[in-house]
Amino acid sequence: MYTELKVYQIIIALFKKYNVRHCVLSAGSRNVPFVHSVEEDSFFQCYSVVDERSAGYFALGLAQQLQEPVVISCTSSTATCNYWPPIAEAYYQNVPLIVLTSDRNPAMLGQWEDQMIDQVGMFDRHVKKSVNLPEVETHEDFIFCQRLVNEALLEMNHRGTGPVHINIPMRYYNRSFNCSELPEVLKIERLSVFDDNCLWQKKVERLQNSRRILVTCGQSSFISDEFKEQLSMFFRHFNSSISIEYMSNMECDGALNTSICLDNRYIADHQFEKMLPDIVISYGGNIVQGLKELLRHFAGKFEHWLIQEDGCVVDLYKSLTTIFECPPLYFFKYCNTHILDNIKNDMQYHNLLVQHSERITIPDFEYSNIFAIRKIVESIPASSLLHLSINSSIRITNFFKIPPHVKVYANIGTHGIDGCLSSFLGQASASDNLSFLIIGDLSLFYDMNALRLRHIGNNVRILMINNHGGEEFYYNKMWQNDNSDLHTTARHNTKAKGWVCENNFTYLSATDKVSFDEALKLFMVAESDRPIFFEVFTEMKTDAEAIFDFYNSSRPKDIKSELLRQGKEFTKKVIGQQKAQQIINLLKK
Repeated sequence: MYTELKVYQIIIALFKKYNVRHCVLSAGSRNVPFVHSVEEDSFFQCYSVVDERSAGYFALGLAQQLQEPVVISCTSSTATCNYWPPIAEAYYQNVPLIVLTSDRNPAMLGQWEDQMIDQVGMFDRHVKKSVNLPEVETHEDFIFCQRLVNEALLEMNHRGTGPVHINIPMRYYNRSFNCSELPEVLKIERLSVFDDNCLWQKKVERLQNSRRILVTCGQSSFISDEFKEQLSMFFRHFNSSISIEYMSNMECDGALNTSICLDNRYIADHQFEKMLPDIVISYGGNIVQGLKELLRHFAGKFEHWLIQEDGCVVDLYKSLTTIFECPPLYFFKYCNTHILDNIKNDMQYHNLLVQHSERITIPDFEYSNIFAIRKIVESIPASSLLHLSINSSIRITNFFKIPPHVKVYANIGTHGIDGCLSSFLGQASASDNLSFLIIGDLSLFYDMNALRLRHIGNNVRILMINNHGGEEFYYNKMWQNDNSDLHTTARHNTKAKGWVCENNFTYLSATDKVSFDEALKLFMVAESDRPIFFEVFTEMKTDAEAIFDFYNSSRPKDIKSELLRQGKEFTKKVIGQQKAQQIINLLKK
């Protein structure tokens, strides 16, 4: 029987997945849940060494002789300190030890709790990885804990071998061993370019047998022509669709901007479930679209393959199964060159997403930020540079079709508003093409000193949406009352004109559709003797409402299928699952 503590259940279950068998155990009270669980399980080989310093060295010699990782487990406080010498030795000899330190209630640290010291990261630079586990009470805790243990175990033999540290806090003693089975856990696999070819070939075969593959392209600043061709070839061979947003900078066969059609504010969970992929393959940086929220809702119902050049664990969709430690180009090139010649995309999955996307209708908008941004992005000349300040600028731009070969950037690594203007000006200074920035008032004023830089060329075009504050807080329904405008949305009546003109920009402004269209002609000129700044005045409250009106007006009205779904569920509740299925089968005939 196993401990009822989920945190130890996860550790033990993953040890089995990783084939970690040998445990050197030191006497103590805080590690009893682990010790008694493994000593009762015939899978594990247990060794008793009371002195922790000796136990660590014993495990070191055992691991060297077996050429396998060995676990050492102790109670809290100074018991953990006695591991220091053997851990240091293991680190410099590259010996894979798994150091389990049992801990006490984190809230009691520094409160004169007996047998308690700060154990988080205590072995510092003498372990390859150190994780501090959460107390597992919810499903979210379970996923988080599972990921952290995977991270530690993966790092044992990642780019060399060595010890790793797992610290396990507990609020109270637990001596209950009433669990007969361990929970189902997910082992994360990592493949590198140096791994055996047969392991890679199994993945290719898995792709060949899959009906629904979704490639999600994250933020990428440079995409080579060869990579575009390889991803196009992948799409033509495998039953896949390529999900992009403009910051992916990917133009290839099968590319579909899913920013609206697969946004969690646009599509209901039961509708997305019909489009759920078997495998999600991701590469690049962050993505902004609500697709990631939809995928997280269905965590565990698909495989997530992450292409991550440094091999780090990034579980964006909470379903990570495999990390490919290689450049994205290598991955897709390998898949394309190791398939059967007659394999072709049957297009069923891609067409399903396309049909859903085509149901979206773009209305004529009233004067608002969405009206202004649409006009700009649809008018940008091909091959221009476009930088988007965070959140609203990114979201709205992805609603519309931009001209080809426009390079798109945004500071979504951290999603901060503080340096968007400066980043854009740095990019524009290195480009000969027209360079556009779409930015909000708070972001612009935060970084306004950048307007006086000496390196601003005449190719610069800045659109500033001045809607008198942070529209994002209205969009996310954080506005409560007038006090929210003071402390949250930071409502203001500041204009940029004086500072802009002082810094030798051509200044344009608009307050309605007519003045906007007149200024737009001047803003889009190919050549100018000065950089151009376009200040568009709107209202943040109505701007947020315009976006929601768009979602509501274009959302699929799939009333028939929804009523049928609800009717089926109601029938099952009333007459039972088996009888209901018999009736449904008769109706199908």
